[in-house]
This record gives sequence, C-alpha cells and structure tokens, in this order.
Amino acid sequence: MAQRTGGEAIVDALLAHGVDTVFGLPGAQIYGLFDAFKRAENQLRVVGARHEQACGYMAFGYARATGKASVFSVVPGPGVLNASAAMLTAFGCNEPVLCLTGQVPTSFLGRGRGHLHEMPDQLATLRSILKWAERVEYPGDAPGVVARAFQEMLSGRRGPASIEMPWDVFTQRAAVAPLAPLSPFAAPEPDPDRVAAAAKLLAASRAPMIFVGGGALDAGDEVLDLAELIDAPVVAFRSGRGIVSNAHELGVGMAAAYRLWPQTDLMIGIGTRLELPDWRWPFKPAGLKSIRVDIDAAEMRRFTPDAAIVADARAGAAALAAAVRKVGYAKSATRRGEIAEASATAQLEIQAIQPQMAYLDVLRKVLPADGIVTDELSQVGFASWFGFPIYQPRTFLTSGYQGTLGSGFPTALGAKVAFPERPVVAITGDGGFMFAVQELATAVQYKIGVVTLVFDNQSYGNVRRDQRQVFDGRVVAADLVNPDFVKLAESFGVRGARVSSPQAFQPALEAALGDGGPCLIAIDVPRDSETSPWAFIHPAKPPGV
Repeated sequence: MAQRTGGEAIVDALLAHGVDTVFGLPGAQIYGLFDAFKRAENQLRVVGARHEQACGYMAFGYARATGKASVFSVVPGPGVLNASAAMLTAFGCNEPVLCLTGQVPTSFLGRGRGHLHEMPDQLATLRSILKWAERVEYPGDAPGVVARAFQEMLSGRRGPASIEMPWDVFTQRAAVAPLAPLSPFAAPEPDPDRVAAAAKLLAASRAPMIFVGGGALDAGDEVLDLAELIDAPVVAFRSGRGIVSNAHELGVGMAAAYRLWPQTDLMIGIGTRLELPDWRWPFKPAGLKSIRVDIDAAEMRRFTPDAAIVADARAGAAALAAAVRKVGYAKSATRRGEIAEASATAQLEIQAIQPQMAYLDVLRKVLPADGIVTDELSQVGFASWFGFPIYQPRTFLTSGYQGTLGSGFPTALGAKVAFPERPVVAITGDGGFMFAVQELATAVQYKIGVVTLVFDNQSYGNVRRDQRQVFDGRVVAADLVNPDFVKLAESFGVRGARVSSPQAFQPALEAALGDGGPCLIAIDVPRDSETSPWAFIHPAKPPGV
C-alpha cells in the first residue's frame, strides 16, 4: 500500500473511475485536495470558476451532455450553499454530479465552536438535496467512499452525490490501498406478467401516444422501434427531447401532441414523470389507459398506471415491443397521416409566438444537428421547448422542473468543455445571464468557445407579464437597468455583437460560430413586445372536450 495524503487518495480514486476533468474553486479547507489535483495535472484537468454555483452548473452541463459522471469541488459551508442550486438541479434532472468539499478540522467536528465555514450539520444538509453523501475521516477510507459514490450516482435512478473530508485529513498521510470501481447495482428485470399485461392494453389500443423523459435518453433505438411498431407519436417536454428526432414523422413536439391528445386512448410513459399529460394538460381523454416503464418503483406510487413495468428504459421498451409483436397490433391506415397533419398545423400555430420563433428558426437553420443548446428561463427559452426542433438526445440541456434562473450560461460552459469540437449555444435572458456574468472570465481563461445569446428586454419578462395581467398592472422589481452587454463582453476579452432583428441575427450567429472562441450576441427586444409562450405550455381545454 502506498503512502498517500487524503487529497491524493481521492484523486487516485477519481482517476480509477475515468475522471479527467474537475470544475473547482479552491479555498483554505480544500488546499490539500487542489494540491493533489495539481500533482496529477498530466491526467486531470482543473477548470476554475469565479463563483461556486458556476462550478456546480458546469459539472451539471458536462454530465447532462455526456451521460457520464462529473465532478466539482468547492469549500464547505458558504461554498457548498452557493453551489446547492446546481446540486438540486442535478437531483431534479437525475444527473450523476459529484461534489467534493471540505469540513472543519477533525478536532472541531460536531463541537459548534464557530470554525471557518462551519455549518450545524453540513452532511445532513447535503443528504436532504442529494441522492447520497458521506464523509471520509481517514485517507485509507477514501477509495471505498469514492467507489460507493460512483456506484450510487450511476445505479437505478441516477443522481448527484457529495463527499466531504475534514481540513486536516486532506494533507494527512497514511497507507492507502487502491480499489477498483464498483459495478452499478443491477437494474430490475422487466416482469414478464406485467409486460404481458401492458402488451394486452396496447393490442386493444388504436391511438397510443408515447411520452419520454430523461430516464430514456439512452433508449432511443428501443423507443423508436416500439413507436414504429404501433405508429405512436413520441413526445418529450424538456429533458427527453431528441430521443426520437423531430425530423422523424413520429417525433412530434408538444403542440402537435396536444392536437392528437383528445383521440388518444393509451399513454405510454418511458423514463418520464409524465408532467405534460398529468398536470400541464388540462384534461385526460375519456377511457384513457396508461402504461409506465420506469427504473424507479416509487414512480408507480406517484402516478399509478394501469400497467407498470419497473425496469431500465431500454430493457422495458424492448420487452414491451417484443411482447406486442407476439400478440400482434393492428395499425390504423390513417394514423401516420393524422400525425403528419397535426405536426404541420402545430408548426403554423407556433409561428404566432413572435419574435421568439423568428430567432429560433434562424438558430435551427444555422446550428448543425449535433449542436448543443441550453435553454435558460427566458421568453425565447420557453418558446424553445415547443418551437425548436431537436434531432439528437443530449443536445437540448435544461434545468428541468427546478427551473433555475441563471443556470443556462454556466451549464453551456460545462457542455463545451465536454465537447470542444461541437458548437454550443446558450439561450439567455438579460436577467438570468447576470446571475453568472462573471463566468465570461472563465470562458476566456480556459478558452471555452460558447456562443451566448442575451435577449435584452430590460426586464424579468415573465414576472413583468404576470404582474401586469394578474395583479392589476402593479409591477415591482421586474424592470431592469442593464449594462451595455457588448462592451461588457469585450471588457472580458469576449467578442461581442448587437442585433435587433432576426435578419441581422443570422450573419452575427454564423460569424460567432465560425470564430471558435467565446462570443456574446446581445439581441435587443422591446419591453413587453414578446408574445406569451404559455398557451402551448399550459394549453386551454379544447371546445367540446
């Protein structure tokens, strides 16, 4: 066994798990860990940041774009709390993000003496928002704890984890035995009786619809096979977009799916919480039956279907397709035509959302199919959920149901670190962008070539609209006074441009993507000029339904 410090033992374990990038912001309690990062710099890259929250979001973007575990490190107490929004986002989106942090010195643990960055119970706080968290109190324990963290993050319903180590243990030296990575816990196999029951429901259906979410991101082939077998449209709200390409006739957007919803007699949820049909859409068709495929058995209590298949999305979808082939399915001769008509009609309807759709149409025209977009909470970001076609999984990165304002730009930085050869575009509003504006310095320092679109409507646009419409026009704290975003970008060393029309946007975007470095395009949008996108996100109940 080699003599290693606690920090070195953690780094050795990260390398054993294939980690080659860590996002981090060093501080006193974790000096020993960052020194170990430096000693391993020929195998491990450290990408710094100007705020702990950005460290967490960059790790989140890296994991969301790759499907692999990612790692970031921040100081305990205030640093962990600064990064907690990103950790909560990773929890909501089921992404394997590992936070490495410090603790007070061993002799101060649990004493409440007011040591630097001390929290009453940091581990309990972390466990309340993460899938798993643990402390390492001795260097020799580090390999086992790191292995357990990866096992937990990557098993079943994925999620984030954290490891804390006392300040002094990072530099304490002891004999450390390496440990090979632990295999993920075995996923439950599809129960044949439940699969048969689901296939029987499907055989009796004439207008099924498939809903997919983040749990099915690696099951695209199996989902498409099932969809083509039964001529079912496949729809995703946010996280599952691209599982079936919107270029495929069965890969429909939410607006087209809602047009088909009144005739739907069976909904099949694969790796999704079913947010759209369960509570965003205001009704369920009479006699609607439901099938769910999910690796998390608890999901079947949160929304109880007529047939529940507890399994990994790939295995569950494949088993269901095999069972349907066995019992047979009678396709409708008109089904594909009905789906195509709904898609065409919906495409015309969403063009009413202006100017957002005009800008999104340009972005889709210019961006290649494998280009990555982060949406951010903004008027254009909301419209992108239904108005921006997605062709591949993990190319549309959102903060999911957490809806964390300010996440988009740093998430894009993490995705670009993961895929430096692919274009990455961050859609932001002027409000959300300012949450992480300081990370323009990070983009320049580490040559992270994200193109950031800042739609400048001088307001928190959604808040302002709600206040005007719901609260008799009483607007408070929703109007913004902004800097000159182009000059601001240029002061960081970022190329900047300003446009005020979709026509001017296209050449500016083409130039930015061709530049290769970090770029910012400020897009002037008159206040209150954007059409509300919510008619497609929370649609009204159709007449006569």
